[in-house]
Amino acid sequence: MATELARFSNRAGLLAATLLLAACAGPRPTPPAATSITAPENWREPTADGGTVTADWWAAFGDPALDALVQKALTQNIDLSVAAARVAEARAQFQGAAGAQLPQLELVAGGGPQRALNAFGIGTNQTAGQAQAQIAWDTDLFGRLSNATAAARAQLLATQAAQDGVRLSVVSAVASGYFGLRALDARLAVLEDTATARREALRLATRRASTGYSPLLEQRQAEAELEAAGALIPTTRLAIKRQEDGLSLLLGDLPGAIPRGQALAELRPATAAPGQPAALLRRRPDIAQAEQALVAADRSLDSARAAFMPSVRLTAAGGFVDSTLLPDPVSIFSLGGSILAPIFEGGRLRAQADQAAARRDQAAFLYRRQALVAFREVEDSLAAISRTDEQIAKLSAQRDSLAEVLRMASNRYRAGYSPYLEQLDAQRALLAAELGLVQARSDALTARVQLFQALGGGWAEGREQGPG
Repeated sequence: MATELARFSNRAGLLAATLLLAACAGPRPTPPAATSITAPENWREPTADGGTVTADWWAAFGDPALDALVQKALTQNIDLSVAAARVAEARAQFQGAAGAQLPQLELVAGGGPQRALNAFGIGTNQTAGQAQAQIAWDTDLFGRLSNATAAARAQLLATQAAQDGVRLSVVSAVASGYFGLRALDARLAVLEDTATARREALRLATRRASTGYSPLLEQRQAEAELEAAGALIPTTRLAIKRQEDGLSLLLGDLPGAIPRGQALAELRPATAAPGQPAALLRRRPDIAQAEQALVAADRSLDSARAAFMPSVRLTAAGGFVDSTLLPDPVSIFSLGGSILAPIFEGGRLRAQADQAAARRDQAAFLYRRQALVAFREVEDSLAAISRTDEQIAKLSAQRDSLAEVLRMASNRYRAGYSPYLEQLDAQRALLAAELGLVQARSDALTARVQLFQALGGGWAEGREQGPG
């Protein structure tokens, strides 16, 4: 009877200690209410139905040269190589965390000559050796190791999503850089055509001035306008070189020439349908990264709270001992277990749990911010596409009108019905309209690239479901 009471008392004491340690951990803190996010019902800009973005969305612009540049960047870009190395690091960390849950097996062997006193106080010499296998296993009753493994797995998934985000950023940068390069090429062509036209205007003004039909002022004005157009050509060529060098860096190459394909005006203005706003939260790799980072922080919090609970560890060992004093080797073994229950840690465990909770709250706020950024980027891209398309239509009409104005002004000047100033004003206005149209076309293509990027670029949740 006394033995049963003693066992009951020991069990009750263990249970009481466990409950006391659990009480030290306190209630599990919940994320702040301000971290929640609700998607809007509709986009502010009118949009078409759909919402599917293909993984090779850049091909929709219809330029084989762009396709080749993107494929080269996906193969050689340095940032992508760094991102792949980070995934490998995160995978190794996950494997290390998962390995901590398994039994640990070790082989131990040692020996050598010894001199010691025996039980009778006589010195003895021997050569002894011992070899044994040891196995130890943390039972992880309260989930400290399993939660740490779950946190490492979530961090691996976050790193994989970050790799997809880098891929999307690189492709978008290549497409935007290529369109910027084609815009500079179009700008250079406009300036060269303008310089040719003004050179002809100078020839006419020089001939009229030499015959006394018009004042020398008109000749000087024509010379100044030719030089003004010519002064813009070197700066444009410099910008082209710099744009090529920037693209070369994205491609992982030394600075060099970039192959061209379609002209700026011939590129197809591909556009993606954004679909419902709520679907955006599952279509972007950066949001998936933020979500998995939140999961990792939450599991780390559970692991930190489990550190308040007792740790139960089982051990076993077996082997043999041999000595020159023994006729035969002697087998040995041991079986045991240990319970480690933290009683007083000077507030260390509480501080670790509070740190884990604060990191979880930070991850929750970062997730909300990333979601808000995603909605804002889609809205901005949709608005940019609408406004730039309207601007292109207006600038195209203006350019056509100004071209007709310049034709009539030139005819009137040649016939002597108007001064050179009318033709000069028409030349300036036409140049500004043509350069504005080039920039608007570039902005329209860039806005579409930004929309594809804002919609996730064809990335889908679950592309990387596991750590393998």
